[in-house]
Amino acid sequence: MTFVSYLETPIGHLRILSNGNGITSIKFMDFDGPEDPDIHTESAKTQLKEYFEAKRDRFDLTLLPDGTDFEQKVWTQLNNIPHGTTTSYGKIATHLGDKNFSQAVGSANGKNPIAVVIPCHRVIGSDNKLVGYAGGMERKEWLLKHEGAILL
Repeated sequence: MTFVSYLETPIGHLRILSNGNGITSIKFMDFDGPEDPDIHTESAKTQLKEYFEAKRDRFDLTLLPDGTDFEQKVWTQLNNIPHGTTTSYGKIATHLGDKNFSQAVGSANGKNPIAVVIPCHRVIGSDNKLVGYAGGMERKEWLLKHEGAILL
């Protein structure tokens, strides 16, 4: 069974999905819809609301993203990027054992199914430019400004 909650944020609606055991997806949407929440989606909704109100900078949720072993490793690295900071694809690749993994890291980053909570928006290009974000570049920029990571 899939449970769903929606949250209206300053940068669009978020659809929050749970399989009953934890959060499986958080995606930006251009709309909301009917809800069928559970404890996981409602907890995520509350914590995300606090994040957008600048009252929270870390999340305490059971996350169950579906991905390959490599994607899981990249997403784990994303969770280690502190609030208010950024890193590059190359640095994550090097941390995973091979600087040549940068493109694979970028691909895994783009497949992150749990936006905001698994902070793929904190990954930027090695030249400190904002690159790639499945939710859209304007959202990435907004999130990084919100966290104080950029002052554009």
